Amino acid sequence: MLATLAIFGTYFGRALRWGVMLRPLKSQPSVRNLLSATVIGFTAITLFGRPGELVRPYLIAKKEGVPVSSQLATLLLERMFDLLMALLLFGFALARINASGMAVGPTLSAVLAVGGKFLGLVGLVLLAVLLSFRHFAEPARRRITDALRFLPEPHFSRAAKVVGALVQGVESTRSDAALLMVFVYSAAEWVLILACYWCLVNSFIAINLTVVDVMVFLGFVSFGAIFQLPGIGGGIQVASVIVLTELFGTRLEVATTFAFLVWIMTFVVVVPAGVVVALREGLEWHNLRQIGREVAL
Repeated sequence: MLATLAIFGTYFGRALRWGVMLRPLKSQPSVRNLLSATVIGFTAITLFGRPGELVRPYLIAKKEGVPVSSQLATLLLERMFDLLMALLLFGFALARINASGMAVGPTLSAVLAVGGKFLGLVGLVLLAVLLSFRHFAEPARRRITDALRFLPEPHFSRAAKVVGALVQGVESTRSDAALLMVFVYSAAEWVLILACYWCLVNSFIAINLTVVDVMVFLGFVSFGAIFQLPGIGGGIQVASVIVLTELFGTRLEVATTFAFLVWIMTFVVVVPAGVVVALREGLEWHNLRQIGREVAL
């Protein structure tokens, strides 16, 4: 029950964070609209896979009367902040393993050998992009647009619109107060996710992890969530099993059961609520699937 409350709290936090990033276009966005679009959007991700990501910005744009392109940029900005927080957790996990001398299995060792440097580079690139668009938005837009001129005209026009929308979406980060709020909501979201995982760990007698261990576990598993298949998940289960068995010595059958429960709490638990909200708003799921395809084009 507590795990469910914590995970639903993350959706409310995401809605509030999106509202901060929406303020340059609309001074008083509706939290109710943002929350319903968030719940429906994450339900679409579970049912349709990553193309469902586009449902949420589309619904927010229509509900709040702002351009769809601006909300696609907000989605990209949100993902940047989420990835930065995940990188911080992953960095903590690496530091914890190195400091404690934990025995690392061969599979996880191979992941660490390549993943650490790659993710560090990704973090630097993300910070560079955010700082560039925050302090040098127009020059950055011109440089990126010029660099894309090698593309065929239809693809170039589409890419130029995306870059322009990103500049518009990053407007919220130019305010120090707004940027601080985005970071606060981002940190709160991951604290709630950690609380959810901690509750799940304490429900398993065969798994004995401290809060710090759960942070290490979350640091690795957060990247597994990137690779999900519609309806059945994928990456998060694999990452959970590998970390539990190779790093914490959990039995395979216990780790597999726990990984399945983590996937349920992270992705599936929102589906009933999303279906109810969509039905109340008169939305049909085949239309939402079509929305994702049309926005992607």
